[in-house]
Amino acid sequence: MGKLNKADSAPDFTSEDYLGKVINLKDYQNDKILLSFFRGATCPFCNLRLNQLIKKYPEFKRLGIKVITIFASSKEEISTYSGQQKAPFTIIVDPTKEIYKNYGIEESYFGMFRTMINPLKMLKVMFSSYFNMKSIKDRPILPADFLIDQDNKIYVAYYGKNFGDHMPIQDILEWKK
Repeated sequence: MGKLNKADSAPDFTSEDYLGKVINLKDYQNDKILLSFFRGATCPFCNLRLNQLIKKYPEFKRLGIKVITIFASSKEEISTYSGQQKAPFTIIVDPTKEIYKNYGIEESYFGMFRTMINPLKMLKVMFSSYFNMKSIKDRPILPADFLIDQDNKIYVAYYGKNFGDHMPIQDILEWKK
């Protein structure tokens, strides 16, 4: 499937979070949703962003925005890495990338290269507590963020161009519907 655009219907999915709870997007109808796709649970860029979402979660909650994150990892990997952050929102496992395919999430070695040649991004991640070499084996999945309105329509589809490229937090907080 190709990339999604504003006003497209958000593709439905049913999956499990890393704790074993069944999550169905239809259960979130009538809610505003931030749906964020990440590479893998070992990815330091992903864990930095997850940490940002956790810190801003009280503001998202106040604004009525439900947060759902998806990792192309197993339950065990998420429990070992990203799950250690104790996110107050849903973290879905999708190691086969079925949900990724439905949302048009891409892989890009060029995107990986663009990340690696950015010295500020690399220094930030290297000196974070999330840096590890295990993420090297992960596929070069680019991140994506979707704001989904109460009618299950895409309000914003943001496709990242490198491993650390997500929709700015301020844009999410300014989302008015």
